[in-house]
Amino acid sequence: MGTSRDRVIQTLRHEPVDRAPRDLWASPATELQRGDEWAEMLRRYPNDIFRPEFRYPGGHRTRGSVSEAGQHTDAWGCVWQVNQRGEAPELKHSPLADSRQPASFRPPAHLLDKANFASVNKSCAGSSRFALAWTDVRPFDRLQWLRGPEGALSDLRSGARPIRDLLGVLHEFYCREIALWAGTEVDGIVIQDDWGSDSGLLLPPQIFREVFKPLYRDYCREIHAHDKFAFFRGAGNLEAVMEDLIDIGFDAVHAHLFSMNVESLAERFRDRIVFWGGSDASKLLVQGTVDEVKAAVRRVRAAFDFGRSGIIAQCLWDVRAPFHNIAAAMEQWLTPMPAHAHA
Repeated sequence: MGTSRDRVIQTLRHEPVDRAPRDLWASPATELQRGDEWAEMLRRYPNDIFRPEFRYPGGHRTRGSVSEAGQHTDAWGCVWQVNQRGEAPELKHSPLADSRQPASFRPPAHLLDKANFASVNKSCAGSSRFALAWTDVRPFDRLQWLRGPEGALSDLRSGARPIRDLLGVLHEFYCREIALWAGTEVDGIVIQDDWGSDSGLLLPPQIFREVFKPLYRDYCREIHAHDKFAFFRGAGNLEAVMEDLIDIGFDAVHAHLFSMNVESLAERFRDRIVFWGGSDASKLLVQGTVDEVKAAVRRVRAAFDFGRSGIIAQCLWDVRAPFHNIAAAMEQWLTPMPAHAHA
């Protein structure tokens, strides 16, 4: 076997691999409060995927810091509340919530004008791992944050022209952002949007197909034109649009596997797209036993892990999850599977 980069690329191409690539994430609180344990976990189970060094520059609207407790305003004018350092921020104010002309809004172009990707290329040159760029491209999420979740969802259901015009403005900005990232030395590029809950999509699949699918296809086309892989980081149950994600051109998708039927999902899609996740079940990792965690990983591997990997061993370490549960999940990805497991 070659490098970690080779292992990930072969996985994305559905070629034989020695094992599923690892991609262990830590929440900000885990890194802050349990840094020694996090370092020890990475020493035992090094990641095959890494995020190259990069930070978007500050915006004209930016106030405060997302990494500190208190309120802060992002570069788009959205106001967020962080109750405790390391916790996920909560949206407090949407700048276009009361606007009747949302399309008059202008994205923070200076973020891209001032972006310096030299550190990205330096990181890529200095590593044999797969470099995955986490962009800020997330049109569905951004609409909700700018307009307010209820207002955005209502406007999308009604097909209101102003929200479509605003989406067009966002899309133009995001196409430029994707083009900048595609010009770097990264191996893959992430697009994010939290479309799903554990019970299904937040909007009817038809809205996804008519409104957002063409946008995602533009991003994937640009990514592939530069010989890079396209990753979609979603949430919840995305089964209703899995065919669409494949048709769009995504090479890997992150969703909550245990909110869907794992075996059925593997049977239908394993050879057509890589599932970027497997043991990311936060409740199980926090409250479950070691045996329950191992059993969950075995179930995923029995469905996906056939040596022509349809899966990336991704796992999120929530600060509440004990060290031994995360270690058990990582270890189980290395444990030989019995021959009958794939029957």
